[in-house]
Formats: sequence, structure tokens, C-alpha cells
Amino acid sequence: MKIRAVLAVACCLGAAVHPSFAEIGVTDTEITIGQSAPLTGPNAALGEAIRDGARVYFETVNSEGGVHGRKIKLISLDDGAEPYPCICNTRKLIDEHKVFALFGYVGTATSYIALPVVAAAKVPFFAPFTGASGLRAPFNKYVFNIRASYDDETERLVDWLVSQRKKKIAVFYQNDSYGRAGYDGVRTAMEKRKLEITALGIVDRNSDEVDNAVKSIAAVKPEAVILVSDYKSSAAFVRSMNKTGLRPDYLNVSFVGGAALAAELGPEGHGIIISQTVPYPWDPAFSVALEYIRLARTQNVKAKPSFNNIEGYIAAKAFVEGLRRAGRDLTRPKFIAALETFDKVDLGNFYLSFSPTNHNGSKYVGMTVIIGSGGGFLPMSEPPKTPARRS
Repeated sequence: MKIRAVLAVACCLGAAVHPSFAEIGVTDTEITIGQSAPLTGPNAALGEAIRDGARVYFETVNSEGGVHGRKIKLISLDDGAEPYPCICNTRKLIDEHKVFALFGYVGTATSYIALPVVAAAKVPFFAPFTGASGLRAPFNKYVFNIRASYDDETERLVDWLVSQRKKKIAVFYQNDSYGRAGYDGVRTAMEKRKLEITALGIVDRNSDEVDNAVKSIAAVKPEAVILVSDYKSSAAFVRSMNKTGLRPDYLNVSFVGGAALAAELGPEGHGIIISQTVPYPWDPAFSVALEYIRLARTQNVKAKPSFNNIEGYIAAKAFVEGLRRAGRDLTRPKFIAALETFDKVDLGNFYLSFSPTNHNGSKYVGMTVIIGSGGGFLPMSEPPKTPARRS
């Protein structure tokens, strides 16, 4: 009897000193979330930009006392844009770091490989930096996308080219799930207009060996080439293609990282068109972009604002809004349910909507063009009659 009494008292004391909730990754003062992203290698600029943009908002929220008294801790692990390190990181974040949610993964192949682990652990997977259809269909209750799909982006690119009476269109793509997703999007958009892709060029992941791709595409003398590859291989392709004397229009989807591509190409980047799934950083019509720039300056962020920074910032802002709606007694199911109440949530003239049957928050696609040799951009709110030409 005495032993039972002691145990009963111990249980009561334990209940008194521990929080009333027991959700993984949540304490009285902190919410821990995890990210696997390329912080080294050819896509490092993308991973760093998404992470750093998110940090600006998280640090702002933390400086104001956090969400319901809890500060947000983001743990970012490097995967080099490779699937195997990503799956190791994902397991480490869930099993060792005990994160509440996964946030801001960068890449299609890396996001895909994480999905079975996410489903088994029932962990929210928020704002992956990819437009691949496999993150959108079939519906996955744990995955929340804040960006438009590659199908949305490639539809816009093909539509723009056709509006310019360009029909001889080739595709250069990365030989992985990201590249194939973009290629499928282009093919669908072309078939919708009863057109065929003129030529294909393929490059391996994390490679800049583009000679065979250039040879295949240059042979048909295309009017335009849509690129679906990382910024290193895209730059290598453009440089090599230009050496042939051909000057087709070059277009790319947002994942390339426009700032990184522009920096890689210098003057040869002038005139390349890139679809974007978040606002132009200096567009006064989008207060979320101007808000990011203001807060980044107050935090002495030295990097020039980019679309990728803005995307990380928007993702963090949406994530925090979900936490606020979930309330003080935070659990993963309550967080998911809170996100599903989003109905045109205004994050600064950029709107997100989720529902219990649709976790694809936005279909926004803007068009931009690289200008000059300094890596600048101009938005293409009204499609010009001809794109800017390279010098």
C-alpha cells in the first residue's frame, strides 16, 4: 500500500511539473521545426535563400514574444540536393531532434523521398520548394504547398511563347523527378495547343555536361528553349548554346533561382525569362515583399532580396498564422485543422487558401526577365511584343 501511495504521489508530482500537453516538438517556451535543404553544392544558393528568408520572419516573431508565448526554433540540415542525405536528415529531424513539423524542403526528388517518412510519422510537411505534381496529387493530408505547380508555370511560359507566335519550342531538362515534372508540364501545355516539342536535351542531376543536349537542340534551330534544370546546368547550356551562333529565347521555371542564374551568367543572362510563383521583391503592389525588405534591413541581412528569400518569408508567415489559429494547446492535428481554415488569407497582397480536401495554397504565376549584366530583373506584367535580347 505504501509503495502504491508513493507511486501515486510521484505521478501527481510529475503531472504538476510537466506541461498539460505532450505534443512532439512543443514545450512551454518553444516550437521546434526542421528543414532539409541544399546548403552546399550546385543548389546551395536556393537552400540558403529559402532558409534565410524564413529566418527573417521567425526572428521577428520571436523578438515579439513568439506565438502564444512560444518561440520558433528552425533546425536546417544540409542535403546537397541529394535524396539519400535528405532521407537521413528527415529521420534525424523526426527521431533525434523531435521536430513538430518539417518546413521549407528544397527540391522535388528530396521532397518525394521524404513523403513515406512523413506519412508514417504523421508530421506536417509545409511549403516544399517544388511545383511537382506528386506533392499535389494524390491528396496528402500532411503536405501543404504555398506555391503554384510546375504545370501552372509551364502553361504560362508556353502561353507567352505562343502569344509571340513562337511555335518551334525545344526543352532542356534535368534527368530527375524535377526535370521530368517540368517536361511533362511543357508537353501538356503544347498538346493543349496541338503543338509538338521540337527537340529535347537532357542533363544529369548536379552535372554541367551539356554538350549532347546542345547538339540535339541546336540541330533543329529552335525559336525558344524552355529550361527545367538547376542554375549551374542551365547556365552551362545557355553559354554553350550561344557559342553555336543561335540565339533562341530562353525561359525557365522559378526553381532555377533567378538571382543565382543571373549571377552565374553575367551579361549572357540578359533577356532570359523566368516564371515566378511569388511577387517581385520591389513591386509596391505586394506589401509582403516590401515588408520582407524592411525587416531584413533591420536585421542587417546583407544578401540582396530575391524571389527565394520572399518565398521563404511567405512560407514562414503562413506557418505562423497556422500556429496562431491552432491556439495555445498546440498539436499536429490542431495545426493541420487550423491551416485548413485558410480562405484567401492575406499575407500582404499575396493570398493563400487551404481546405480539408485541397492543400495547394496558390496558383500565382508572374513573369520576369533578367536585365543587364548585374543580375537585375523586371516584371513582365504586360507581355511585351518581343522579349529583351541578350547583348
